[in-house]
Amino acid sequence: MKLRLFVAALTLSVLSGCAILRDLLKLASKSFNQPGFTFKNVSLTDISLGGLNLDTIWELENPNNVAISLASVDYALFIDNKQVVAGAPQNGLQIGAMGRSELHFPANFKFTDVAAVLETFLTKDTASWRAEGSLGVQTPVGVLKLPLAKDGQFEVPKVPAIVFGNPRVSNINLTGATIEFPMTVTNKNSYALPIAGVTGNLAIAGGNVGTISTGNLGAMDGKGARQVSIPLTVNFLSAAGAAVNAIRGGSAPVTFNAQVQSGPQALPIKIDQLVNFVR
Repeated sequence: MKLRLFVAALTLSVLSGCAILRDLLKLASKSFNQPGFTFKNVSLTDISLGGLNLDTIWELENPNNVAISLASVDYALFIDNKQVVAGAPQNGLQIGAMGRSELHFPANFKFTDVAAVLETFLTKDTASWRAEGSLGVQTPVGVLKLPLAKDGQFEVPKVPAIVFGNPRVSNINLTGATIEFPMTVTNKNSYALPIAGVTGNLAIAGGNVGTISTGNLGAMDGKGARQVSIPLTVNFLSAAGAAVNAIRGGSAPVTFNAQVQSGPQALPIKIDQLVNFVR
């Protein structure tokens, strides 16, 4: 009889404790405000003709008097509908009471990861990006799932424009001459672009006369231009007759088959232009 009474009392105590716990959870749930999670902006860095770093930046706000933390992160980033590898904040990140924190999801990718032909990709004006997923936030009332979704576009980097000025001929003699080739390199993008150099073979009136290079131009400002003058010694014995005649005075077409080095990527470029040789 005593055992039955003890079991009954214990059962009543457990049930009473569960009821109290449920009441406490209900009370906590009513007094707990859902965290705010909003997109702030997208940042583009380390841009070159080979790729860039795209970082989507979000803000997590805790409007409560108790701290919360990240319990899980499910994030996917797509460039032109192709998924690329992206980073995410670590689980356990604490957001203090009445606090807020920026969350970064950086992705450093090569354009060849999303495009079969790089040259074709770089002819586009813009490319699309899309972020999707969710955050799991650990709170006093359990783990809350906050959806994550945003899309946009970014400006695709363009190969710089290259224009020759009129070459200046000096030190001309029976066997050759020195020619200064003025060249203007223009960054067609609205943002800075690193140009490590433009190097290639030069032909005058169809005859190859040698190789010229700009050297490292550094980070060119958005819409900025850089002017260089490149000397080249031409041997008349190896140059075509038409090239020699042009160098000695007159106009002739020049063809520049070159490569533009930007970041880790080298891209071909061809310039055909009529110039006047001056002395």
